[in-house]
Amino acid sequence: MKISNIGYLVKEGFRGIFRHGFMSFAAVCVTVACLLIVGSFSILAYNLDVMVEELNQTSEILVYIDSDLPDAEARSVGTKINALDNVLQSTYVSREEALADFVADHKNDPAFSGVQPQDLRHRFVVVLEDNTLMEQTDEQLKQIPGVAKTNAAYEMAEGFTTIQNVLHIASLAVIAVLLVVSLLIISNTVKLAMYDRRDEIAIMKMVGATNGFIRLPFVVEGFSLGMMGAILAFGLEWVLYDALVNRVAEVDALQLFQFVEFQELLIPMVATFCAAGFFVGIVGSWTSIRKFMDV
Repeated sequence: MKISNIGYLVKEGFRGIFRHGFMSFAAVCVTVACLLIVGSFSILAYNLDVMVEELNQTSEILVYIDSDLPDAEARSVGTKINALDNVLQSTYVSREEALADFVADHKNDPAFSGVQPQDLRHRFVVVLEDNTLMEQTDEQLKQIPGVAKTNAAYEMAEGFTTIQNVLHIASLAVIAVLLVVSLLIISNTVKLAMYDRRDEIAIMKMVGATNGFIRLPFVVEGFSLGMMGAILAFGLEWVLYDALVNRVAEVDALQLFQFVEFQELLIPMVATFCAAGFFVGIVGSWTSIRKFMDV
């Protein structure tokens, strides 16, 4: 195929979009619908993962300091705690602060009315970077001089980790299934468009047009339709997501559900939708036209 023909063929590809308006409209609509489904589930899975991760950060280790240590030495233990690799942060809680929390939790129970600060220990509330290493970090904390004992909620941390793992596997599986189904639907839609134009392809073959000369306008047309669908789907996803987040914020007075801003997802969503549109348009049109090339 001559280089001089490329401009003509590209123009023919764009003209084909309007020449076969109904099939072009159907292909764009199917692309938009499929990308919306896959994109919406992907965003939902990401938000659920963020929420579980935030809950996972609530899994803490309480480090109780030896009651014989003076206040200054008790505070200095925090330096050694923060030096551990898996420790994100540690918060010092004095006896007096611990007593205030204790009284607040048991203010209506007369059995604890006589508790004094000396009855409690200084402590540190330790938040970890990786809760899957909680048991190992707990053992390291117990080895620090001045630490009397620790209290770590292994079961809670393991529960959150299990939920995250299950969520990741389920999300990948569902997204993969939705993507395959979407590609099949889009591919069949493109094939219908090609079938509607089989006579046009046959005539071009009979007058001596090469496969590349015939195929390029269809590839340009498929690419254009795929990208149009991707752009429309991305715009709709953004609008619908913001509307949903605003609606949830209105009814969720306790702020139980914290969704990430769409701007945080902007770059990966743009890349994903553009890649999907490119793949659907190019690969769908290229593979669908092959069966009509043998005349």
